[in-house]
Amino acid sequence: MHGFFEGLARTFAKLGGYVLAVLIILTCLSIVGRSFNTILNGDIIQSVSPGLAGVLLSWGIGPIKGDFELVEAGMAFAIFSFLPLCQLNGAHASVDIFTSKFPLRANRLLRAIIEVVFAAVLILIAWQLFEGMQTKRNAGETSYYLEFPIWWAYAASLIPAIVAALVSIYVATMRLVESATGERVLPPELEADH
Repeated sequence: MHGFFEGLARTFAKLGGYVLAVLIILTCLSIVGRSFNTILNGDIIQSVSPGLAGVLLSWGIGPIKGDFELVEAGMAFAIFSFLPLCQLNGAHASVDIFTSKFPLRANRLLRAIIEVVFAAVLILIAWQLFEGMQTKRNAGETSYYLEFPIWWAYAASLIPAIVAALVSIYVATMRLVESATGERVLPPELEADH
């Protein structure tokens, strides 16, 4: 069972990584285009070679239209895509100044409670994304520049949010089993200690 959830979480983390890489390239190209557009519209180029500047500007050299809309939608997808792997590996940052002094059984119980709360929160987030998607779809709301339906971004984020919720339910269940039996069920977590 753990292998299935790990494969699912890694698949979504890879998808999120690919989307993030595309967004980085998109942002860089948009910044370069904006810079060239500024230079081509500048007084120096306009006085030296207005014809060349006009030709280059007519080709559409400039920022990528709607880049921030694409980045906004893509970042939401990427963040939700990384959540399942983070949840599965227990890679959330934690501060255990007080809990490090607790006995192992108390720490297991506390960890199980925290995972149940995480699962509840991720289920709530997925549900709210679904509700938001329905609201945006019914309203027919579109983005300003690209005019794509806003609900598409919600739908894209909803899929990894549901996966994150499913993974968190699995992790919470396994942590409850660990707390009840005293035996380790999940592999050692990779969480960052501070």
